[in-house]
Amino acid sequence: MEWTDTALVLSLGRFREIDVWLRLLTRRHGILHAFAFGGSRSRKRFPGCLDMLNLLRVRVDTGRTGQFPTLCEASLLWGPHSLRTGGGRLGMAMNCLRFLEALGLPQDDAGETLTLTQELLTLLEGNAPVPETLPILFRLRLASVQGYVPAFDRCTACGEPLGFSRNGHAGVETSAFWSIAEGAVRCPRCAAVRGQRSQGQLTPAMIRALDTVQNATPETWGHEALTAHERQDCARYIDEFVQYHLGLVWDRGRFGKV
Repeated sequence: MEWTDTALVLSLGRFREIDVWLRLLTRRHGILHAFAFGGSRSRKRFPGCLDMLNLLRVRVDTGRTGQFPTLCEASLLWGPHSLRTGGGRLGMAMNCLRFLEALGLPQDDAGETLTLTQELLTLLEGNAPVPETLPILFRLRLASVQGYVPAFDRCTACGEPLGFSRNGHAGVETSAFWSIAEGAVRCPRCAAVRGQRSQGQLTPAMIRALDTVQNATPETWGHEALTAHERQDCARYIDEFVQYHLGLVWDRGRFGKV
């Protein structure tokens, strides 16, 4: 069976002399491996487009069993330039892609995840300032897409709005408590009932910042005015949540199981 889709190149390498294997994030088919036979030489079927971080239009043949997809042809839709020169931004991009690969991806979430990842790469390719915690914020958003993280705009227990209301009107400036183990965000009253006040305290500014990561594009992340202590706490809570619920930790240039 053949199909055409949009795909982002997550990683690639050579096997034999002129053939290439690729790990692709596709809009409708999720993450998959594909083989591009003659991929390192053919300029007709793969006109200089088989490279890391490139967004492609691909035609794939899955064969009878679907176990060994073959990349028949590809064309370039978008590719970074300054990002390839290295530096901290390339490191951020690779960290995000490695987390995406380690977490895995249900096919139903592939379209939203591809759009999110492309927005992130476009941001890193540009000149706009980005927060140092961008890869950690990406982990929160990706985990939210897959339904692991609770909403931050209201109490998980009673539904009371937290921080502000989503329609733009000022809400009650309420702190909250994020229970990492339970995966719940509670208002002070419900947290007191659960004896949760010592766990993951969120200020109103932290609530707004985390809610923005969950619901807005990457270019808006990090715009909330947080103190250095609040930024550190946000990053620490996200890391703890990812380790506890997803079992993933960044160690020696890769994500491994805790």
